[in-house]
Amino acid sequence: MLDYDKEADAYDATRGGEPRAAAAADAVLGLIPEATDRLLDVGCGTGIVTRRLAAARPATRVTGVDLTYGMARMAARRLPGSVLLADSRRLPFRDGTFDAVTSVWLLHLFDEPEDVRAVVAECARVLKPGGVYVTTVDKAAAHDVGSDIDAVLAPRPRRPAPDAAPLVESYAAAHRLHPAGQARFPGRGQGRSPRRTAADLRRGWFTQLPPGDPLTERFVARIQALPDQERPRADPEFGLRAFRKPTAD
Repeated sequence: MLDYDKEADAYDATRGGEPRAAAAADAVLGLIPEATDRLLDVGCGTGIVTRRLAAARPATRVTGVDLTYGMARMAARRLPGSVLLADSRRLPFRDGTFDAVTSVWLLHLFDEPEDVRAVVAECARVLKPGGVYVTTVDKAAAHDVGSDIDAVLAPRPRRPAPDAAPLVESYAAAHRLHPAGQARFPGRGQGRSPRRTAADLRRGWFTQLPPGDPLTERFVARIQALPDQERPRADPEFGLRAFRKPTAD
């Protein structure tokens, strides 16, 4: 996993910035009821999406939490007084506190299924009856857009996707969260170019290809042989799932 304390200052600029955040926030808001009073954004990162959620719903009290100090510090600048440093697997809130809970680009970060289950369980716990939980799913798969870069990387070793939609749906069902909609949105500005992909490989962004490993360097060489080294390929398209907590047993 990346060191998000070190990544925090440059994080937004390397991941689509405001255009990507706007697309994400719009899609999330489309799955959250207008009358939402309190919203919790779990794993809020730099707060670039969280701030847009708050700005779009001024009547909604929005709170962000993140485990990483560097990220939470950035988020607190965007949402003063509304960001906490906290572990998404052990949220510091009482049962049934929020009308809506979101986790955007979070579940894919965990290595163990137990951690993903714990996050979903906590999101369900702090959600009020009748509330909605919205999360991204299948993040890694979204980046496979059928490009020549993807063709080169296809045989690389991969870890099982911890945020695969069927898994997340099963974890949600175990905590009585029922499907309540889905959406897709573009990762604007995140289309890969060969040059950027080679740099990302050498930085360890591909978790099963360690920096400096001979296999990593073989993939780098193949990527560097592709044409149009600076041209970004198609943007990814991310998926969202929404779940509702029953109002009564």
